[in-house]
Amino acid sequence: MKPTIQAFYDPATWTVSYVVFDESGGNCAIIDPVLDYDPKSGRTGTHSADKLIAFIRERRLSVEWILETHAHADHLSSADYLKHQVGGKTGIGDHIPAVQKTFKKIFNLGDEFVPDGHHFDHLFADGELFSVGNLTGKAISVSGHTPADLAYQFDDAVFVGDTLFMPDIGTARADFPGGDAHQLFHSIRKILALPSTTRLFMCHDYPPATRTAVWESTVAQQRARNIHVHDNIDENAFVSMRNRRDATLEMPNLLLPSIQVNIRAGKLPPVETNGVAYFKIPVNLI
Repeated sequence: MKPTIQAFYDPATWTVSYVVFDESGGNCAIIDPVLDYDPKSGRTGTHSADKLIAFIRERRLSVEWILETHAHADHLSSADYLKHQVGGKTGIGDHIPAVQKTFKKIFNLGDEFVPDGHHFDHLFADGELFSVGNLTGKAISVSGHTPADLAYQFDDAVFVGDTLFMPDIGTARADFPGGDAHQLFHSIRKILALPSTTRLFMCHDYPPATRTAVWESTVAQQRARNIHVHDNIDENAFVSMRNRRDATLEMPNLLLPSIQVNIRAGKLPPVETNGVAYFKIPVNLI
């Protein structure tokens, strides 16, 4: 059964979230939801997430899953808020403990943070199948951007996370802790080995001035036109390009707060004795 897909674009973080469902009145999965965050004030908001909730309620959908393609470094996840509002189990790739261990050390998190993935309801293995109503989903390991990246496939639609961008933008960076450009190349080729008409849905778009934001392409389009990884680019050329480019990139604006939320499945850090939660900012480390 082919999924019905509704996209929600957040221009503040260039993130695309999705509601994937079988039919109105049926079941759905939410993919990569955004929690609004103002870095100037430190305040969070739910405007973006509430758009998803309104759509879900309008279509009378039951939420089975809230899926993360990885622990994002460019936006905060609203998975915990959505879970409390509309239900659903949170899921991410089963290599998330490696990411949690890395950032537990970077942020010097206390004994309360156990990096074993238990913050999520389910950790998906590569190739694992799961159900969303009448839909069958498949988790596909696509490590390289981070060690725990997953793509999610529903029939002819694949949600690729940060592995690929639109063909005129290219591919994800691979210089975060645990990232690897060689792994990223092989993960991309795994996706591009799917049938040429397979629809690919991006987690981000960074549109140039010449076009508006878009987030859907096909395997054929990516193989022919992706500026970083079309069919005439071999592994060594890709890795060389990716490493050179990554060395010029700044860290994402919301890296430090977003990671602290996203490794906790969308939960804020624990409140302290005064009832306030705080983000840690490591100085001269990253």
